[in-house]
Amino acid sequence: MADIVETAANAGTFNTLVKAVKAADLVELLKGDGPFTVFAPVDAAFERMPEGTLEQLLQDIPTLKKILAYHVVPGDVRSDNLVEIDEAPTVEGSVLVIDSCNGYKVNQAIVLQPDILTDNGVIHAIDSILMPAMMEF
Repeated sequence: MADIVETAANAGTFNTLVKAVKAADLVELLKGDGPFTVFAPVDAAFERMPEGTLEQLLQDIPTLKKILAYHVVPGDVRSDNLVEIDEAPTVEGSVLVIDSCNGYKVNQAIVLQPDILTDNGVIHAIDSILMPAMMEF
């Protein structure tokens, strides 16, 4: 098995996320011991951003780092755990709202593919980008 970064890179559906993680200098964290849970936006989520937003974020590393850290939860939180909780604290410091009433949702993002296991945690593919409170793009 591979770590979170390698697994995301090899999946082929998280290319933009991997690029952003590298730009924000978060590779070392996500290759660390963990475990970590990453709610990972698929490439299509980034494509739906307003034109020029991604390029702007790639130039604004502190903001990019904050947004990406909001997608990471300390610990190994799998789909069977998502049913038991209604929120999860993030590495960024804010809390994600978990809804498992009809499938799985994190804030307003739909979990497309849960439980992609890695050596140092788990990835859940999501359909949109999560934004910390008080931030918009």
